[in-house]
Formats: sequence, C-alpha cells, structure tokens
Amino acid sequence: MLLLKLNLANHSLAAGKAETRALMVNLNVRQRIEDSENRLSPLASKSSLTRGRVRREEPSSLRTDFQRDRDRIIYSNAFRRLKHKTQVFIAPLGDHFVTRLTHTLEVSQIARTISRALNLNEDLTEAIALGHDLGHTPFGHIGEQVLNELFPGGFKHNEQSLRVVDVLEKDGKGLNLTWEVRDGILNHSKSGIEILGNGWTEVGTIEGQVVKMSDIVAYVNHDIEDAIRAEVIKEQELPASAVKLLGNSNSQRINTLVCDIVANSLSSMESGTNRPLISMSPSILDAANDMREFLFNKVYNPSLAGKDTLKAKRTIRLLYSYFPEHEKQLPVEYAYRNDTIERKVTDYIAGMTDLYALRIARQIRQGN
Repeated sequence: MLLLKLNLANHSLAAGKAETRALMVNLNVRQRIEDSENRLSPLASKSSLTRGRVRREEPSSLRTDFQRDRDRIIYSNAFRRLKHKTQVFIAPLGDHFVTRLTHTLEVSQIARTISRALNLNEDLTEAIALGHDLGHTPFGHIGEQVLNELFPGGFKHNEQSLRVVDVLEKDGKGLNLTWEVRDGILNHSKSGIEILGNGWTEVGTIEGQVVKMSDIVAYVNHDIEDAIRAEVIKEQELPASAVKLLGNSNSQRINTLVCDIVANSLSSMESGTNRPLISMSPSILDAANDMREFLFNKVYNPSLAGKDTLKAKRTIRLLYSYFPEHEKQLPVEYAYRNDTIERKVTDYIAGMTDLYALRIARQIRQGN
C-alpha cells in the first residue's frame, strides 16, 4: 500500500511538472512566432511592431496580435451573418451562387497565396481579408446604394466595416483590432475605379495592398460564373482579347492573375522604389480592366433595374422610413446607443441579412 501511495505521489509530481513545462512552452509560442517573422520580407508588417490598438491589452501567450485579430473577426456576429448576405444576385434559386461569406473566403485564400509567395505577413493578410466586407448591407451593392442616398453624409460599406469592428461588435465595445487590420479594412474599397487607376486609394501596409488586389481577382471571376449561371450573359460574350490572355475558365483566370501579380510585385519590391506596389503587368492589367468593365456594363449596372432589385430598394426604403418613427422597436443594442436616430437605423439595416430584412419589412406591412 505504501509503495502504491509513493507511486501515485510520484505520478502526480510528474504530471505537475509536465503541466508546468507545457505552460512554459505556451508562454514562448507567441515570442517564437514573432521571431520567425524576422525572416519575412523587409517590407512585410511585423506583429511585434504593430502600431497597436485603441485600448491597450496584455499580449497573448500563444498568438500574435494579428492572429488574435483574425480570430476575433471569425467569431464575430457580423462575420456569421455574411453567409446570408447577397453578393450580386438577389435571392438566387441555385445552391452554388456566391454569397458575401464565400466571397470573403475566396479573397482570403487568394490573398494568403500571394502573401506567402511574396514572403509577407500571412496572418495580417488573412485578418484584413476576413474583415473587409463585415459592413456590407443586405442585397449587396444595391442596399449600399440606397443607404448612401438616404443616410445624411452618405454610406460606404468599407467605412461601415470599420465601424462594425470599432463600435458595433461585442455590445458596443468593438473588437479593438490593431491599426494595421483596421487600415486594411477601411482602404480595401475601389468603387467603380479602374484597377490601379486615378483615385486608387493608398493602403498603409503592403498586406493591405494584397487584399485590395485579391478582392478584385475574386469577384471578377466568381461574378462571371454567377452571371453565366443566372443566364444573364453567355460565356462566348466575354471579351475575346481578355479571355485569350487570362484564360477561358475560372481556375485558369485566377491562376493567370495570381501568378502575374506575384511576378510583377516581386519585381517592384526588389527594385528599391520608395513605394512598393502590388500590381499587374500592363497587358494583364488591361485585360483585367476590360473584363471588369464588361461586368459593369453587362451585369452590375443592368442588375440595378431588375424586378428583384426594385423589391430590395423598396425594402430598404421602408425600413429606413419606419424605424425613426418607431425607435422603441429597434433592438436594444441599437436603441440605447448615444447616436442620432438616423445612425442607429442605418447601423441596424446595414447589419441585416437579406432574408431578415425581407421578413421585418413584411411584418411592418402587415402591421407587426
């Protein structure tokens, strides 16, 4: 019996030492990852050199600041809602149409591939990519267009994405992300501007530039597929010169664009220019802009006049007109914010999914 007790005691002591060793290893994990970032490109953003958060926090023992930001975004309510938000086509009947969530994941995958090839900070790239569209409205850019007309001062989804992570998430506390992630989210948007054209906004990190370019690669290609699937265009209508350069399938086009971006950007990074630029070669850039212009002319702009579009616009306008007169019906997290009623209503509507917006509008029409 005594021997058994001694063995149990020794086992407990050994287990305790093992736990202590494991804890010590864990405490060194973040430092080890930060040290490994010294092997990244000199132009890459280093998590240990972040400009920091609005509110200071104790560092994690396991994750760098950029990794923590990525995880906070993934676990946010706004990120979950992306799965029921429209990308381009409203209420599509097929199962394979792109949603705002699948678009976000595609941007993340493309951006990480480019960052890895360029030896940049993949964690920062991923965090920016996953958070870049958190502020998108229901019904895609149609919802954004209507809110921009209604809300005093205008509405832009990139600014709303920043507002989501700064203010609206976690019951008004926000996610308290690092400056680098917040900058990338704010400056990812391009509106109708040509790729690298006049008005192309600056991004504070090279990883933010990667996400900005990856966003275009993702949506141009999946919107072509969705438009063909919806029978809005036919594959043979695509600009022949662009198809010849980029490829005649989704995978070929993405591969061509990503490889070109990597090759051209490496050349720019190694040239010693004062401002490194994630870019494309002139011929591929022209082809990508031609394909993008084709989508605006044949898909994006015509979609603003369809039956589903009119329904979406009426829905947003009804919600915006109703809630200022019925402020008490706003969810508590919006109703008690110290903001104007227009700001509260805009935040509420922008956070809705397509189906939720339609359901609330139907309830309003039916007298609740």
